[in-house]
Amino acid sequence: MKLPRKVVEHPFRQVAKRVLMALLVLAATALIVYADREGYHDNSDRSVDFLDAWYYATVTLSTTGYGDITPVSDVARLTNIFLITPLRVLFLIILVGTTLEVLAERTREEWRLNRWRSTLRDHTVVVGFGTKGRSAIQTVCATGLKKEQVVVVDPSGKAVEAATAEGYAGVIGDATRSEVLKRAEVHRARKIIIATQRDDTAVLVTLTARQLNKAAKIVAAVREEENAPLLKQSGADAVITSASAAGRLLGLSVLSPAAGMVMEDLIQQGQWGSTSSNGPVIKAEVGRKPRETGRPGGERAARAPGARLRRSGRRDAGADGPADHDRAGDAGHPGGTRRPPVSAGL
Repeated sequence: MKLPRKVVEHPFRQVAKRVLMALLVLAATALIVYADREGYHDNSDRSVDFLDAWYYATVTLSTTGYGDITPVSDVARLTNIFLITPLRVLFLIILVGTTLEVLAERTREEWRLNRWRSTLRDHTVVVGFGTKGRSAIQTVCATGLKKEQVVVVDPSGKAVEAATAEGYAGVIGDATRSEVLKRAEVHRARKIIIATQRDDTAVLVTLTARQLNKAAKIVAAVREEENAPLLKQSGADAVITSASAAGRLLGLSVLSPAAGMVMEDLIQQGQWGSTSSNGPVIKAEVGRKPRETGRPGGERAARAPGARLRRSGRRDAGADGPADHDRAGDAGHPGGTRRPPVSAGL
């Protein structure tokens, strides 16, 4: 189980910084001892040179203390009390700090996970973080769903890492296994989106998810249309056939390019997509241009009984509007262009 986290520094860089700090403390201690070398006594040759200063700093900071080099003057002893001792403590903190940080990080991560599980309710579980899964998450989040309410389940560690980097919680594992879905709190979820790569996997995931949660709305995607009834029998509330849907859109675009453009607008995520194409038309909007409706983006096509549904958001939907061009074409003006009508039922 992985929760979104802030970007932290690379571990090797952290270790390199700690080692550098420890060496700086060691060097500072050795210089302090060498500067006051007259106040120290070496039992072997009775004099302290530069190498002896480094040796004394090493055994002192590591709390080994062989006793072969000792401070004898008052200045040297005061220096050990007020300078060497704090440096020794700092040196130990730097060395032990990595272990303490690892233990603290584990405790903090466990606390975050337990808190996340205790507060997670009515969330959305997305099985599969491929192209379909990403698009599904972007669509539901565009309607106001918070990223904290999305849990991604995928067997690929890289996919889960990408999901957590985008702010979603992630679970690594096979979604056909009930224990993996339980880690994603499927039994508390309100919606479950199944966007696996294989149809047989989608059927097994649907069966397992429906067994764990009888009330959740399950939407699944399949590649072959013949497998759609199996998914519905497994407990899916809605089944999207990706391959046949793409084929129908291709055929519709060939037969009626205008209808294909409208359908493309309805399913396209973005400025001209579904985020600005849904919602009922109120009475005050009937007969007005899309830019005059005051809707978000100002690019919705106003529809009324018997009216024509036209593609909005293009160059011909500007100040003069597509209706003006159509009128010009109907009146026989040379510059006029007439678009084929598209039924509002599309």
